[in-house]
Amino acid sequence: MRARAFLAGWMMAAAAVPLAAQDVPVPQVGPQVGPQTAPQPAPQQTVTSPKPDAVNVTIYRDPNRDGGEINRNWLNGFALITETRTIAIPAGESRVRFEGVAEGMVAVSAVVTGLPGGVVQKNRDAALLSPAALLDGTLGNRVTVKRVNPGTGKVEEQQAIIRSGPGGAVVLQTDKGFESLRCSGLPETLVYSQVPEGLTAKPTLSVITRSDAPVTAKVTLTYLATGFDWAANYVATVNPDGRTLDLFAWLTVANSNAESFPDAQMMAVAGKLNKERDYRELVTRQPPPRLNLSCYPMGSGREGLERNRNSLAGAPPPPPPPPPPMMAAPLAEMAMDEVVVTASRVARQEDLGDLKLYRVPMAVTVAAKQQKQVALLVKDDVPYARLYKAWIAADNSDQSITPTLILRLRNEEKDGLGVPLPSGGIAVFEQVGGARILAGRDRVTDYAVKEEIEVKVSQSPTVTVEQMRDDKDRVTVTVSNANPYPVALELGIGSAGESAARGPSQKLRRKDGVETWFATVPANGKAVLRYKVKRAKD
Repeated sequence: MRARAFLAGWMMAAAAVPLAAQDVPVPQVGPQVGPQTAPQPAPQQTVTSPKPDAVNVTIYRDPNRDGGEINRNWLNGFALITETRTIAIPAGESRVRFEGVAEGMVAVSAVVTGLPGGVVQKNRDAALLSPAALLDGTLGNRVTVKRVNPGTGKVEEQQAIIRSGPGGAVVLQTDKGFESLRCSGLPETLVYSQVPEGLTAKPTLSVITRSDAPVTAKVTLTYLATGFDWAANYVATVNPDGRTLDLFAWLTVANSNAESFPDAQMMAVAGKLNKERDYRELVTRQPPPRLNLSCYPMGSGREGLERNRNSLAGAPPPPPPPPPPMMAAPLAEMAMDEVVVTASRVARQEDLGDLKLYRVPMAVTVAAKQQKQVALLVKDDVPYARLYKAWIAADNSDQSITPTLILRLRNEEKDGLGVPLPSGGIAVFEQVGGARILAGRDRVTDYAVKEEIEVKVSQSPTVTVEQMRDDKDRVTVTVSNANPYPVALELGIGSAGESAARGPSQKLRRKDGVETWFATVPANGKAVLRYKVKRAKD
């Protein structure tokens, strides 16, 4: 009885429980253990800065050029470029691209400051967009070929796959088989649907950075770049009084890079820097692929000739090969910006250690493949001395020499100058009948304050020097002056440190270590110097 009652009670309790409740699994105590997915890092984002907000360009001269004008076809100076850019940096890891840097950038010199997470790595993106690089980057992909139908004269389009790159002739695969571009004898053009990945239209520096949160940063990029140079270009105009001249100078800057730097704060540094390593070795330049759009040679000998003749049957003769790509205009033909010269537009001189820095007081554009000129110096009524200089060898036989006309100035404040003069070229003009006529050109080196400046103007046939020597080592030097006014002459005799003239009839003095005769030759007259050649036994 008791067992039967217990069983009946248990069955009634079980029937009272819903069926779904009976299928519920028993909850487990503690954390559940099961397959879990590791958190994936956020994908790297790309941020592009197309151009700087502001730029400073400091140009250094060619270290191997001691004087004279710059070689505008071969610039061996360099520049320190500092750019300021405003960049929106996202959270996480991002690749920041600085577009428009100089193509002559020394990538290892680049310093980037202002990024909240610093710089993890940097890369110089040297794969520039060009016809050859575009073709090379599309190798194996589809393009559209546009060509003229020889039967109808209409332009037709056809899909093709590029099967060979710019290293040789371009081979295409179409639905009709394989063919070489430019073998039809008619104009053919390739049309690309997109720019291949990795190509950029501008020289670009990219850096990898990380940021904990989105931020707008003021970033500074500083780097060295090749392909710059500068020099001073002086213009001396002799005044009608014959005693003074007006001296003006341009600060001439040249940029052979393909990038311009608009509204730049420009400076130029005079002096020779100590350079332990040639920075040009650090410039990484990838040789650009060359594009050859000529018909692929289809065989050789008689078989190839017959095949070519059959393939081109009915087609007009092929056009002449395309000309080579046009090079950038040489710097010798660069345009020169015109600058209105006022006191506020003249470059200001500052000291940079033992070097001299010239700061342009207004923003200028350092244009690509061009030169820029800014006023550097304006000095009026500078006194000068006009004289003739020549040199003869004391132990030679008869000589006839044409002296060089020299303008000599003293670089002192009391003489109208008193400022450091950087090296460059100088043009001397004289006024004839109210017109400025070019009288001569010369190159000058760096001149410090209180130094003597000599400018070679020309060799004049109106003043001549003749030396006659007899068999007893007696020498007669005759200077003739055909000018209607007296002239000053400085005649060097022998080499520096040498005393070759014995018993001279006129007093000799040493100048720069050379025995020198200082003479005044009367108008339409002559001056004579006699001496004996000193031998070793003397």
